[in-house]
Amino acid sequence: MRAVVQVASTAHVEVEQQIVGELSSPGLVILLGITHDDDRDTARKVAEKIWRLRILPDETSAETASAPLLVISQFTLYGAVRKGRRPSWSDAAPGAASEPLYEYFVSYLRELGAHVETGRFGAMMDVHLVNSGPMTLIVDSADLA
Repeated sequence: MRAVVQVASTAHVEVEQQIVGELSSPGLVILLGITHDDDRDTARKVAEKIWRLRILPDETSAETASAPLLVISQFTLYGAVRKGRRPSWSDAAPGAASEPLYEYFVSYLRELGAHVETGRFGAMMDVHLVNSGPMTLIVDSADLA
C-alpha cells in the first residue's frame, strides 16, 4: 500500500462538477494506492501511521489535532515507468480487490476516531487542494517496520 499524504489548509474532490468530499477545516489529503499483496493488516498499519504522524503545525498529529482527512483512491501510485513511454499499471491491484480494501482503510480510520471524507472509487475526479507548508510525504507499507 502506498499513500501520498499532504497537509492541506483546504481541499475538496469533485465528480462531474459536484463536490463529493471535502475537508471541513485544515487536515490531511491522502491519495491511496493498493497493490496485489495488500490486506487488512497492511491497511491498519498504514492508517495508524498516517493518523499518528506528527506533521501538522507544532508537531501535532491528525489524531491529536482532531484534523479531518480526505482519502482518495489513486491506483496510479503503482504506475511503473521503468521502460517505454507508457506507464504500466500491472503493480496496481484491480478494482475488485482494491475497492473493499480502500473501504476498509477508510472505515478503520473512522474507528480510530478520524473524521474522514472520500472521493468516489473508480470515478474520474478533480482534486482541489492548497498544500500547506508545503508538506508532502510518501508512506509505503514496504517501508514500515
